Formats: sequence, structure tokens, C-alpha cells
Amino acid sequence: MKKIFKLLAIGLVLSLALMACQPAAPAEEAPAVEAPAVEAPAEEAPVEEDICMGAASGDELTMLYQWSGAEEERLNEILAPFVDACGIVLKPESTRDQALLDTKVQAGTPPDIAFWNVAQLVQYEDVLKPMDTLGAYGENYADFFKDPGTVNGKWLGLPVKADIKTIVWYSPVVFEAKGYTVPTTWAELDKLVEDMVANGDTPWSMGMESGDATGWTGSDFIQDIMLVQQGPQYVLDLISGAVSYDDAGVKQAYETYGKWSMDPTYTVGGAQGTLSIGFLDAIFKVYSDPSEAMMVKQSGFAGGEAAKQYPDLEYGTDYDFFAVPGAQGLQGGADWMMAFTDTPAVRALVAYLSSTEGGANWAKASFDLSPNKGAAGNYVESSLIKKGDALSNTNGFTPDIGDTIPGGFGSAEFKAISDYVNGGDLDSILAALAEVQAEALE
Repeated sequence: MKKIFKLLAIGLVLSLALMACQPAAPAEEAPAVEAPAVEAPAEEAPVEEDICMGAASGDELTMLYQWSGAEEERLNEILAPFVDACGIVLKPESTRDQALLDTKVQAGTPPDIAFWNVAQLVQYEDVLKPMDTLGAYGENYADFFKDPGTVNGKWLGLPVKADIKTIVWYSPVVFEAKGYTVPTTWAELDKLVEDMVANGDTPWSMGMESGDATGWTGSDFIQDIMLVQQGPQYVLDLISGAVSYDDAGVKQAYETYGKWSMDPTYTVGGAQGTLSIGFLDAIFKVYSDPSEAMMVKQSGFAGGEAAKQYPDLEYGTDYDFFAVPGAQGLQGGADWMMAFTDTPAVRALVAYLSSTEGGANWAKASFDLSPNKGAAGNYVESSLIKKGDALSNTNGFTPDIGDTIPGGFGSAEFKAISDYVNGGDLDSILAALAEVQAEALE
């Protein structure tokens, strides 16, 4: 089990960049800056007194995280009821440079709390404080969210923020005009695709060009197909090496993807379009006038990109999404809270964010999704309500395969998918990838 979570940890460093789902445009690194202390009064109902866990008004709590700008404002909104109820003074610091956290830990002066990547749970295992001993409400988290944060039997990371990628974007107004309905099963999706073809429409826009990362959208699509055909445990077994990458289930998913990604009947430009059309342009083709395709399988950021490209579009009318029908689990990423000290203030923060109140307040702040079960039913932004429902009802949550398996597997997978779409022999491609997988997991 330790090996599985170490592998999850190593790869999810990259997965978080992809969790923004825009590997072609990563955020620029910024120097560490002091963030303002949270002093906003609570507008929500008071936090339960016992969540303060004995912390006294005026107690200080140092924090380090990667968020800034609007994200930091949303975090402050989430923490305001906690600050108001307990009187704790937050001392936050924002940086995108993980080396700063390493330096602080190595110097013996880590922050009380860090919101960082799952990889650091393994890296700092010996100095982190277990969440359950700090008073975290473990019952508010599904096991598939607690497991990646557990190292050698110790629950070291609290998942605080998540995003999902197992979704398909479309235009409700176009669907209505053409008589199409949103599918609720994979069989219905398959039939919808064929109905679109019969109607003279191109079902998919599957362009995946992204420079050196060309192939990553194909990787996401194939993994979602695996979640439909095989389920989340199968994906986790590929990541751990329990299932070889040349397994029949992998081949089945590739063939399903290949049918749609290579044929101009099913996707814009056929194989060459898939290889040469940029992943952002692939999104725009669904929302052009007239639409060049009916659907694009893409992560949550696609809606924002469509709105920027076509500012007159209205969410819910002109652009919207649905969860991949038939998926037995979701693909996505998460951010984790870890504690380096055990003080009343730390316990208070852990108790608050893991409580149902903390989950509800995270949802109300619209800071992506919360794995906390208390978030269910409390999202206020339309797209997050739908994503939150999908997250609440899922039976599994899996990281990206290509970015989670170490040893350069992700790059090899991207190239393999590109080679396959370009007409390469699938059996040979998967056999070579299985060798890379085995070497990476030795």
C-alpha cells in the first residue's frame, strides 16, 4: 500500500498542473509574498465553539500555500467564520516555489500549516502530524479521498480542494435546435454520436496539439473511457502496476477512443485534426457559429475559455457540460492540507475545515470543489452545483495515470497516443508502454 501512495504522490505533483487542465500554459512562478491576515467578520452562522479546540483569541497560525489573487480571496472568505469565532490570527504566505517550503522544513522552521501537493505527504512523512490525532472529522470524507493522503498507515493529508475532468462540454441551444438530448448512459452517448453522424453533424472536436505535451487530452479521454468500461479500481491498479498497460482493458479503451479520434466522420479533421488542432481551438469549435462539432471532452476550465473567446455566450444556455455518462468513478486532482505542528490553533483549523460547517463554507465560497461531504448541497455557482453533484455521487476518484506513474511514463504515453492516432500498431505501442510502466514501478 505504501508503494501505491508513494506513486500517487510523485505523479500528482504534475497532475496538479494538469488539474488546472492547461499544461500548455502553466502559471508563472512568483516570489513568496506576505499575504494579508484574515480579519473579515463572519457573515455565516457562528462556528461551533468546540471547533476552536481550546485555542485562545490572539493565538497565531502560520500558513504557506500556492494560491494568490482571487483564489486567496476565496480562501479568506472560507476562513473568516473560523477567525471570527476563535479569534486566531492567521499569518499566511503565498508562493509557487516549493523550494521555499523545503527550505523551511529543512531549517526546522516549517509553517504550522501548508496547503500543498500530495507528494509532500511522503516527502515530509517523518515531521507531519496525523490528521486524526489533530481532531479531523474523518467521517466527512470518502475512503477514496482519505487513502491517497495516508502514508504507512498515517493519515497525513486532509484533501481540501478538488476538480474533476470526467465531463463533456456542449451547447444546450444547439442540442435543442437539433433535437439532441443529454445522454445518461454510455450506450445513450454512443447512440447520440451515431445519430449526429446520421444527421450530418460532426460529434466530436478532439484536437490535442499542445507542443511537447501533445497527447494529454487523449490521455484524459482514454482514462475516462476506462472508468466507464473497467471502473476506478482498474485505473488504480494500472498506476500501482497490478495491471500491465498492455492489458486487454487498456486496448479496449484505446480502440474506443481510436474509432472517434481518427475518423473525420466522428471528429473534426479526422486523425490529422486530432493531432494538429490545438486543445483550446478544439473547445472553440463547439461554440463557433455555426458549430463545427457538437461536443468536446475537456476539463472544467473549458467553460471559462469558451466564455473568454465568445463573451456573449451565456452559461447554461449557450455552453454547459455533463458528466461522462456511465463512468463508475471520476478523474481529477486535489490540494492537501498538512500540519507540521500540534497546537490548539492547528487543531482548531483542522477541526473547522474537516467539519460539515467547513465543507459547506468552502462550497459557498466557490473555491472549486470540496471533498468534504458537508459541501454537498451548498454550492451556489451553477457549474459547481453540477460538478459538486457528480463528486458527491461518485464511487471513486482517480488521479491522471500518465502523470502519476513516475519515470517519464507520462511523456511516453503522450507520444504513444499520438503515434496510435497517426496509424501506429496498437499492440506494439501498448507493449512498449507496458515496459516503461514496469521499469518506472520497479
